[in-house]
Amino acid sequence: MGLSGARRDLTWGGEECDAETSGAGAPRRNKYCELSWLWRVLKLFKLLHRTRQEVFKNDTRALEAARQKINEEFKNNQDETSEEKINELLKMASDVEVILRTSVIQAVHTDSDKILLIPRKDLLQDNTPYFDKPTKKHES
Repeated sequence: MGLSGARRDLTWGGEECDAETSGAGAPRRNKYCELSWLWRVLKLFKLLHRTRQEVFKNDTRALEAARQKINEEFKNNQDETSEEKINELLKMASDVEVILRTSVIQAVHTDSDKILLIPRKDLLQDNTPYFDKPTKKHES
């Protein structure tokens, strides 16, 4: 297995890539794998920024803080080469995007003791009406 130039199939983030093993037996990513990783990272980076713009619309302070945090996290990890660490970071970034999109809601102080919630349309869901008395099921 430690033969230089030996080839084996690897799965990098769900996509198959051919990897060559170096003389020490450690896999090296080929150009296709490098582009695949880069594509996934950039796609997630753009998605996070789009979600940030939607979630924090009209809140310049929150928009800027989220922009800085996203950029900082990606920049701090741009030199990461470990397959496991990259997968972990991509999973974390994806989870953050889902949480932002599904759980964050804007609120505005309208009075000293009142807050106005501003839900996005994608957060609003149809709710089943509540009935005090259950209705009888009609048997056929």
